[in-house]
Amino acid sequence: MRNDKREREEKEFSEKVVTLNRVAKVVKGGRRFSFSALVVVGDGKGRVGYGFGKANDVSEAIRKSVEHAKRNLRVIPMRNNTIPHEVIGRFKSSNVIMKPAAPGTGIIAGGSVRMVMEAAGVHDVLSKRLGSKNSINIVKAVFAAFDDTMDIRKVSAARGKSIKDFWG
Repeated sequence: MRNDKREREEKEFSEKVVTLNRVAKVVKGGRRFSFSALVVVGDGKGRVGYGFGKANDVSEAIRKSVEHAKRNLRVIPMRNNTIPHEVIGRFKSSNVIMKPAAPGTGIIAGGSVRMVMEAAGVHDVLSKRLGSKNSINIVKAVFAAFDDTMDIRKVSAARGKSIKDFWG
């Protein structure tokens, strides 16, 4: 019964390894290698999360990061397979600008941002990374941008208007 639940979760989410890093520690007998993995997990319908895991084995590091990502899923608001408005995400010295795009544009984004968007199910978006190239910080900046994205239902309720007043 527990295996059925795990198989359903595996089918439900797509996992994308953003970075895999090998770290060497020099000891008396030689070098000891450990690995760190950054993974993005999403269902393609607006739920996405990221996780970072470290271990002495590659597969164990990826497994740990996938578990962490599934625990930290969040729902991103979408409109017509794109983000609802322009938003800037900042984390440390990494900045990511994301703009909604017309249908058919595709994902115009670099590696880390592209993986997050594909996992989330966003099909049309324009983005630009500014500042640091560190992929971990870029992914965190994208998620900071998702946190700053306004949900139309909350905005319409706060302003006392209907969704049609905003989007026609």
